[in-house]
Amino acid sequence: MRDLHLNRRALTGALALSLVAGRALAQAAKPADANLTGTPAAPVIIPAPPEPAGLLSKEVVELWPVGRVPGSAGVTAVRQVLERGSPAAHDRAVMHVSRPILEVFRPEKPNGAAMVILPGGGYMRLAVDKEGAGGARRLTKAGITCFVLNYRLPVDGWADGYDASLQDIQRAVRLIRAKAKTWGVDPARVGVMGFSAGGHLAAASLTRHDAKVYEPIDAADQLSARPDVVMVGYGVMTATARPGIATVSAETAKPLNERVRKGLPPTFVVHAADDRTVPVANSLTLFQALKTAEIPAELHVYQEGGHGFGFSPPADNPASRWPDAFEAWLHRLKFI
Repeated sequence: MRDLHLNRRALTGALALSLVAGRALAQAAKPADANLTGTPAAPVIIPAPPEPAGLLSKEVVELWPVGRVPGSAGVTAVRQVLERGSPAAHDRAVMHVSRPILEVFRPEKPNGAAMVILPGGGYMRLAVDKEGAGGARRLTKAGITCFVLNYRLPVDGWADGYDASLQDIQRAVRLIRAKAKTWGVDPARVGVMGFSAGGHLAAASLTRHDAKVYEPIDAADQLSARPDVVMVGYGVMTATARPGIATVSAETAKPLNERVRKGLPPTFVVHAADDRTVPVANSLTLFQALKTAEIPAELHVYQEGGHGFGFSPPADNPASRWPDAFEAWLHRLKFI
């Protein structure tokens, strides 16, 4: 118990530092020159189309009917996009999502499987290229129709805090099932995967898919939000109060590994042992809980990789092998 307490204390501190660093990043960023070329020396604010247009795909689906986003009273968030890469090799961070969207990536040879991808970013921004589009490009080659979710961020003052993000992933899974014929997907093969804060959200989708966190608004909300497979990438297990999120209910604060129970979908977990932002203990405790509950699960811990490696670590990095292992796992499950 003492070790677990220390891990939670270290994790809380790491998340707080991440949030402070993120705020400093946004404040330091300056508008980019319209003729930006190459990689900027520091993140810059770049022009972006107004919501609900996307950044990654021309095919975009808005999650909620206009004016029906839950808990939006008093929220004044306006989307902002930071560029940390270059026009030729984007590394963008989306902040202040107010109209959540799914950006759709269709494979040339679809096999009926669908995957919702949840980028990370400390619940204050979304790394939509490295942990969104990068994964979609890889998985569409395997025939999977991909949906990168631009979910709402609790630091923007949503009435339901962290549950605003959970509302979005529940709604996304339901909406994909409701419109399965539109995308040629099997409603019984809808997966969810996420990284870092997106990994926390993926684990929440795994363990709290049946939590009633919003009032139904249409027929889609009568469908199940339970994913058929889940991938958790270096995800944190505990939601904590911090700047921008003054309080967290006891229900939301309960560690997600403690919510694991029998009957949950198969789960793939990946982490790097040298991750200094989210300690690997988070993935170890999740995997142990999955095994105790007899949930089909696979765990990959790499000696090196750090935090935030996504789908594109350098080829000589041990963590570069995980996407192959993930696809092999999906094949064994007959998901693809």
